[in-house]
Amino acid sequence: MVPDLIRNVVGIVGNVISFGLFLSPVPTFWRIIKNKDVRDFKADQYLATLLNCMLWVFYGLPIVHPNSILVVTINGIGLVIEAVYLTIFFLFSDKKNKKKMGVVLATEALFMAAVALGVLLDAHTHQRRSLIVGILCVIFGTIMYSSPLTIMSQVVKTKSVEYMPLLLSVVSFLNGLCWTSYALIRFDIFITIPNGLGVLFALMQLILYAIYYRTTPKKPSTTGPHPRSRIRTSSYQPSPPSPRAPASSPLSARTTTSMAAMSPSISRLSHKLA
Repeated sequence: MVPDLIRNVVGIVGNVISFGLFLSPVPTFWRIIKNKDVRDFKADQYLATLLNCMLWVFYGLPIVHPNSILVVTINGIGLVIEAVYLTIFFLFSDKKNKKKMGVVLATEALFMAAVALGVLLDAHTHQRRSLIVGILCVIFGTIMYSSPLTIMSQVVKTKSVEYMPLLLSVVSFLNGLCWTSYALIRFDIFITIPNGLGVLFALMQLILYAIYYRTTPKKPSTTGPHPRSRIRTSSYQPSPPSPRAPASSPLSARTTTSMAAMSPSISRLSHKLA
């Protein structure tokens, strides 16, 4: 009774952390929306997570593995969130990425349909259904947790953690740790293996982040003063004008010229009168 209570509590905590994990890429997708471009971001991890969520929802259904409602709820929520992410990624990708995503999504849908039909028609006990779907969950859960390896290789190559969000790595580590604990309380190997690997891969991401954080190019600050306000004000001040004789106006100049021209005539007139 006590182990079941502890397991349920750990499962609820795992649901909360997993919800945070599903939401942790929100800043990344907000950036994609603002830039209207996916740039060098990869959809691999989100495609793998989508398939993983579909498998775990199927695994947790009462017709496959009873008493696993906590597995169904969080993976059902994750399924919706990942679908939203992939829609955004698809909208802002180039034709090559769109084609690739379309092929992968169609393959995943056909695969899930085949699994559901095969399990429900050929496996007639909970134990057998749990075994088949559980093995698939281990395989694709491992793929999901290892999908950041492509991002990790990019980090090593570029010596930049720009495309490996720290929040996603931290929450992945906590999520894997929580669900591994959940699976060990009432041992479930199908939950233990992928989540144990998830802890390992997330730890590797955190180590890489610590190594390459300082070599990541810093973005120019957009919060500083306006560029014009940084222009140094000139210290030049005009010196006071030196004393000069007042300038003649055009009218006075013309008057002076006319008087000068009239002077000879006045002199001759005075001479005649004399």
